[in-house]
Amino acid sequence: MVGLLKITGLVELAVCDSLHEKPDVKTLEEQLQGGQIEEVILQAENKLSLGRKMVQWEPRESLAEEPPANQWKWLT
Repeated sequence: MVGLLKITGLVELAVCDSLHEKPDVKTLEEQLQGGQIEEVILQAENKLSLGRKMVQWEPRESLAEEPPANQWKWLT
């Protein structure tokens, strides 16, 4: 955000100065209703990181052994 003064007020979260298309940050934050744009970027990076890990973990593979018959009983 060249020429703009912004402080996130969040520990260890720097102001993003390299937005892709340089949108109006204030309007974007209001539209997203997800906090400051830096928080939204951090959340997106965390989701991307988790997605990459899940590809490695292969969570959709079959279980190594069948779960007990009443394991999920409390959900019903």
